[in-house]
Amino acid sequence: MDDSSKEAFQGIELLREFVNTHDLETGADAVGSPAELRLWLADHALMGAQESIGPADLARGLELREALRALLRANAGQDLDHAAVDTLVRMGRNARLGISFDDGGRAELTPDPVGVEGALSRLLASVFQAQADGSWPRLKACALDTCQWAFWDASKNRSRAWCSMAVCGNRSKTRSYRNRHRTDGPPN
Repeated sequence: MDDSSKEAFQGIELLREFVNTHDLETGADAVGSPAELRLWLADHALMGAQESIGPADLARGLELREALRALLRANAGQDLDHAAVDTLVRMGRNARLGISFDDGGRAELTPDPVGVEGALSRLLASVFQAQADGSWPRLKACALDTCQWAFWDASKNRSRAWCSMAVCGNRSKTRSYRNRHRTDGPPN
C-alpha cells in the first residue's frame, strides 16, 4: 500500500469509527455529551483536548454522524436519504477547507485545524477524499435495521450486506426463514 492509499484508508477508518460512536443496538453513545465529543475528537487528533465544545457543537457533530450513517446505508443498497445529502452539503458550505499538495504533487483538502469546526471539516474532507479515490462505496452500514454498524466491505464484488455474517447475517436470515414459514394459527 503506497502512502496515498494509507492516507485514504485512514480517512475511511476515521469515518467508520465516528459513525460507530453510537451503537444502535445497545443505545451506547461514546460522544453523547460535549465533553465526550471533545475527548473523541482529541483522541483522533482532530482537535486539541483543551478546546471547548458546547451544546450547539455537539448537535452539529451528531447531525453529521447520523447523516453519514444514512449515506452508508445507501452504499449498502438502500435508497439515498436526500435529507442526509442536504445536511452534508450545508455543512460543507461552512467547512473550513483549503487545498494543499503533497511532495508528489497530489492535491488534498486540508481543513483548518482550529476547534470543533476544524474537526468536523476534517471528517467532511475524508468523505470527499473517499469519493475521489473510489473507496467510498466500500464503506457501508449494516443492512440489519437494529444494527447499522459501519463496516468496510472487503469482498471482491462489494456485495457484503452485514457487519458480521455470524451475528447480523444470521439474525437476518433466521428472521426471513421464520417469516416464510409462519402459519396463521396453531397446527391441527
